[in-house]
Amino acid sequence: MPSLQISENELGWLFEKMLPGIKKRKFQNLILYMLFLIYFSIPSFQIPLLEYSHVRISSLMEQRALEHDLIFYPHQSWVNINKVNPNLLKAIISMEDDDFFQHKGVDWKQLDDALKLNKRRKRIIRGGSTLTMQLAKNLYLTTERNVLRKAKELLITFRMEKEISKRAILQDYVNEIEWGDGIFGIKEASQKYFGRSPLNLTVNQCARLAAVIPSPLEHKPNLNSPYVLRRSSIILSRMNNVILFPKESL
Repeated sequence: MPSLQISENELGWLFEKMLPGIKKRKFQNLILYMLFLIYFSIPSFQIPLLEYSHVRISSLMEQRALEHDLIFYPHQSWVNINKVNPNLLKAIISMEDDDFFQHKGVDWKQLDDALKLNKRRKRIIRGGSTLTMQLAKNLYLTTERNVLRKAKELLITFRMEKEISKRAILQDYVNEIEWGDGIFGIKEASQKYFGRSPLNLTVNQCARLAAVIPSPLEHKPNLNSPYVLRRSSIILSRMNNVILFPKESL
């Protein structure tokens, strides 16, 4: 069967016919092109593996290594979520994402409230990111703030919520987030700051660790700074309202 051939003249005629439509929809085509690039640049094949694999090196770890001119390379030691004090999980959720078990990756109400507050104060006071969004950024992106990175973060977030469980998201979260300069994961953090395993942390220590999550390079959970004392006090008053994995108990 002869192959279909199109002459140069026919290609020129086809392009000439399409050109007015391309010009007319230039903005729409640009948006579609950008979405196409963003979609195929996210780590879609790696996301399902988060359900059972132990990620060792994240994009944030690599960023910190470059910031230190590769003098040291951050690392973390993995720990199963069953070997983490449940009070730590409650403390994190109560302060960072109290609707974690209800939303599908993005808490639109909290995000809207954060945008309104930041607009009133004319600076970033509140982030509005969920735990899933924070994990997506830490694992695959950087701390750089721009529209393209945020778009990727949202796409990765939606994929995570669709393809892996809340338990896996929370387990990866406590193992991957930054808790200080070169300190990644709860096993490293609990040993460094309190000299004990994640399972043996006290309620107060759990609250202190959760308190410094927004700015771990500026505040240490084992020091009695006004920031740590204020936030940990708020966490202690909220954490008992958190029910862990409510759907699993049905």
